[in-house]
Amino acid sequence: MKYLMLICAEPGVVVAPEDASPGAWIEEMTERKIRLEGNRLRPVEQARTIRMRDGEILATDGPYAETKDQIGGYDIIECADLDEAIEVAAKHPVAKWGTIEVRPIWEM
Repeated sequence: MKYLMLICAEPGVVVAPEDASPGAWIEEMTERKIRLEGNRLRPVEQARTIRMRDGEILATDGPYAETKDQIGGYDIIECADLDEAIEVAAKHPVAKWGTIEVRPIWEM
């Protein structure tokens, strides 16, 4: 099953480079053929939230979610089950100081 990992952190949090770099995690998960793709996202200042209401496009600057944590990146992983997806997410360096949301991808 495929899962989306949303990599979230509080803006401005200061973390030592060795605690923030996902290089070793990426290498391990690529080797295990679990990580299918992933990338960082640009800052929330460049985000736009889009809605259609009564035929009108409403575009708002920034993310819509009312939360301190912001999505900084994502990974798509393929795991045998949710337990393995949780194990993979827990190994990501951001899990030590940020938040990782793991969500199954709806496949037709």
